[in-house]
Amino acid sequence: MTIHQIIATVGGIGYIRKGSGTVAAALGVIAWYLFAGNVEPVVILLLTLGITAIGVWSATVVEQYWGIDSHRVVIDEVAGMGISLLFLPVSFGIGLAAFVLFRFFDIAKPAYIRSMEKLPRGWGVMADDVLAGIYTNILLQVAVKLSIL
Repeated sequence: MTIHQIIATVGGIGYIRKGSGTVAAALGVIAWYLFAGNVEPVVILLLTLGITAIGVWSATVVEQYWGIDSHRVVIDEVAGMGISLLFLPVSFGIGLAAFVLFRFFDIAKPAYIRSMEKLPRGWGVMADDVLAGIYTNILLQVAVKLSIL
């Protein structure tokens, strides 16, 4: 396995036939829950941006082996979950809400999310999950401000 295959599959999670995206997203939430409370939010932002950039690069490279937007590529779910959780308080409830909302947006692909897949190469793979993460984050920021969560 090449480094890009390892990155794109998040250490092999992408090889799970059913539910690999859900597993990768869950891994992202668990990592956030365990570590985000112990580091500055700007570190989480930089880490999320780094994962997204490396995801674009790796998704572009593995496209030549696996074709366009292969089900094996799940780094996009990790990046999307990271965006979903940026600048939010660390709690089980917020993590769970982010996971459910992100997976909804990622699977249903409403409001321009599907059109992001049309971008070329790794950009299309990553952009729909980035937008799903942005939508999730906006809803959760509002919920936190209104003291719903």
